[in-house]
Amino acid sequence: SPYDSFMRKHLQHYGYFTGRSETVRKYGFLPSKSLFPTSLSDTDSSSSDDEQTKLKAKAFVPDQRAVNIRPARIPFGLLRSGFGDENSNEPRWPIEIEVLNESRVKHILTSPTQPELFYKPTTGHMPFVRSYDEANGRVVFQYNPETCGYFIRSRIGGNREGCRQAAVATRGEDDTTVIFESRFESGNLMKAVQVGECEYELYLRYDLYTKRNTQWFYFRMENIKSNRRYRFTIVNFFKPTSLYSSGMKPLMYSVRDAESKSIGWRRWGEEIVYYKNNLLSPDGTSNLFSLTWTCKFPNDNDTYYFAHCYPYTYSDLQDALTDVQNDRIKSQYCKQKILCRTLAGNFVYLLTITDPPSTDHPSTSERVKKGVVITARVHPGETNGSWMMKGLLDFLLSNSPDAKILRENFIFKIIPMLNPDGVIVGNYRCSLSGRDLNRNYKTILKDAYPSIWHTREMIKRFMTEAELVLYCDFHGHSRKQNVFIYGCENKTLPNLRLKERIYPAMLSKNDPTKFSYCSCKFKVQKHKEGTGRVVMWSMGILNSFTLEVYQLV
Repeated sequence: SPYDSFMRKHLQHYGYFTGRSETVRKYGFLPSKSLFPTSLSDTDSSSSDDEQTKLKAKAFVPDQRAVNIRPARIPFGLLRSGFGDENSNEPRWPIEIEVLNESRVKHILTSPTQPELFYKPTTGHMPFVRSYDEANGRVVFQYNPETCGYFIRSRIGGNREGCRQAAVATRGEDDTTVIFESRFESGNLMKAVQVGECEYELYLRYDLYTKRNTQWFYFRMENIKSNRRYRFTIVNFFKPTSLYSSGMKPLMYSVRDAESKSIGWRRWGEEIVYYKNNLLSPDGTSNLFSLTWTCKFPNDNDTYYFAHCYPYTYSDLQDALTDVQNDRIKSQYCKQKILCRTLAGNFVYLLTITDPPSTDHPSTSERVKKGVVITARVHPGETNGSWMMKGLLDFLLSNSPDAKILRENFIFKIIPMLNPDGVIVGNYRCSLSGRDLNRNYKTILKDAYPSIWHTREMIKRFMTEAELVLYCDFHGHSRKQNVFIYGCENKTLPNLRLKERIYPAMLSKNDPTKFSYCSCKFKVQKHKEGTGRVVMWSMGILNSFTLEVYQLV
């Protein structure tokens, strides 16, 4: 079967053929023999930008006669009513991942009292990246999950054995060692090395079951002294350029300031430099890149967080959907269902937003409405996609006259989080399959990429019920500024060229200070043919776009 073939080639790629690794035995579970068929076919359609030279994937066109689509169902788990583990909406983690047994991390939502200024790019000496095994380096935090190289199964709370000691213990009140932690939802710090009294080099965990994709970061620090200046250097980025070279600062959060002053996330740091370092990527083919900054902190005896962009977790989404469901007015416009479960068993939600059918002519009122599909967070580290989605949902469910007009004339199908597994474990780009979901919209591997397969099939059904006038996938861009769109250009029908650019032009005209038409691109590149916008465009949706927002949002 295609799924067996996918698993066989996936395991073969990472060097596992029997599944009988020490790690799997440690957790008391062996994969089913059905995962390892004796015959091997070529049905592997997974790919990402840097995999094209290693994995030559074939494109598949699903056989409509064989499609068996399970209908979306009402998400009972949102009610938090105790339907057992199977129906619980608590985050499910891979069985080998350690998760802190404490209340979930929550942050207050506030806006800065005044606009936060860009910093002026720093020039001058670049600090040498030391190796942790040198005499002047001391590992003060290390957590790299023991995996067998691929996803096996999941449970609420992750590893049954709990959390081991990952950070060094302080040696009295005079010990100034910073205590790091990231074993919470969306956290991803792998290692911290103290290379000076107040200087630390940080290593981010790669996306699970891969050796690549580091850009998102989110971690916690304690035992900070307010009268000292610290330097932090993240040393294992892959991308050669970054908005940190254009004035962006990391985000910092103080728990004490949030509680006493209602101050939330704020841009923080000085002497910020993004540069190429002397470390090599895991495959040894290229150099890695570093982000370094210095800062002083406002309080002693405080807990601090650093993040790449404003965090938005799977649990945050659960809270938002619960609030909508419990609102008597909003719940009339917004119907929630479970589109599917992910590899780890987490819920992928499907929202339908429109005015209820007219009691006089229910069938007529629904038939004249046009359809719109909006999705977000296919890349888990692009949290600004979720914040855009939150703003969209707040607007569509509001009493605004424009929102009322939209609900009267359109049916919105919204998937607010396509990759909850990646969001939960702190991945930047991939799902637990170790693949970029936004390169696999052509897939027939329903069990390997469930959220993508079900999204595509849902859209096919929706197109038979209404005229679908817009598909848009929300993303965040780490290297380009402004808000802009990636669209598609039909070279075989030149008369459609302008029609495909009308919607971006309207956005630019409505708010030229935020949306940049000049930054939009419409070329369909070959390695992007498996993306959502290209596949939906090829299915006949003229206005099929990726909306990109830079990371300052």
